[in-house]
Amino acid sequence: MLLLNEILPAVLEAGRLFEEGFHAAKEVRHKGTVDLVTQYDVAVEQLLQSRLADALPGFTIIGEESADEHDRAERAVYVDPIDGTTNFVHKIPFCAVSVGVWDEGVPIAAVVYNPIQNELFTAEKGRGAVCNGRAIRVSRTADLQQSLLATGFPYTKVERGRDFRWVLRSMENLLPHTQDIRRLGAASVDLCYVANGVFDGFYECNLKPWDVAAGILIVEEAGGRVSDWRGEPYRLGDPVIVVSNGKNHDKIIEKLADYEEV
Repeated sequence: MLLLNEILPAVLEAGRLFEEGFHAAKEVRHKGTVDLVTQYDVAVEQLLQSRLADALPGFTIIGEESADEHDRAERAVYVDPIDGTTNFVHKIPFCAVSVGVWDEGVPIAAVVYNPIQNELFTAEKGRGAVCNGRAIRVSRTADLQQSLLATGFPYTKVERGRDFRWVLRSMENLLPHTQDIRRLGAASVDLCYVANGVFDGFYECNLKPWDVAAGILIVEEAGGRVSDWRGEPYRLGDPVIVVSNGKNHDKIIEKLADYEEV
């Protein structure tokens, strides 16, 4: 619990600022055509950078609002100050602070905190995954037709390129063979809901390292599986991530479009 003990006070403090901003008037600007950022994204990230730099000396802090997506370090803390900023702006309560600690390419500690829903997900490598102090596990659903999946739509959809085609082709292939597909708008929350057995699987393309760095460990420690669209081990920055309870994973992959061929 040593790493989590170092991380949690910073995340809980950030959560109070996050909650204040959720209910407040916001200054909203566009990073891209539909990609939003508020003053709270910046403020929460600055708070976390300061606190985590003190708590985890020797680690590089890589945050969504201050780092290049290609930044890498042997010992890194990936910070998404507000995952689901569009939800945050529109007061939809699926958004979270996400902090994932990686060492030599392996996730070792994670926190995803949604103060609006009062959900605090944590994991430390080899110690299991927890939500609000209770151990969590993935679902046992093996039948794809009975699986409730989640997905997301990348900001690159506006370009109508490969990502857009992959989303539509995969939805066409998968949707008739599932119980249904949900789109909450925050990948870190989606991954935690797979870990907690709410969703039976999740897939998305063009996610950034800070979107998934924490959720990956939480899923794995809850007994789930994480891969790319081919079933190979997922690496931060890969174009597609597939997450599941492990029992239906191959069936999901069979229906997904080949990202390299769309």
